[in-house]
Amino acid sequence: MTKFALYVPLEAKPGKEKEVADFLRSAVPLVNAEPGTITWFAIQEGPSSFAIFDCFDDEDGREAHLNGKVAAALMEKAKAGDLFAKPPEILKLGILADKLPK
Repeated sequence: MTKFALYVPLEAKPGKEKEVADFLRSAVPLVNAEPGTITWFAIQEGPSSFAIFDCFDDEDGREAHLNGKVAAALMEKAKAGDLFAKPPEILKLGILADKLPK
């Protein structure tokens, strides 16, 4: 069972919504290369509100993701200061139950 997750809310700077969406879409090949990342979602919650939600079977998978290319790219974009209204907050969550394809 998937037991670990990350939730990363993101707020685009005004006028940067398309760039944030494009950046999130561009991460798919990087995430696909991570065997420990079971599910990964880039979502849009509102006009300028986005988030990343991903799940892992174990803490090792979650830590590998946090030390991987997607997280590095996100932190690089955040440090540049041109896309996000505030720095991303990475929330570590526990999964109580799931339904995933087998």
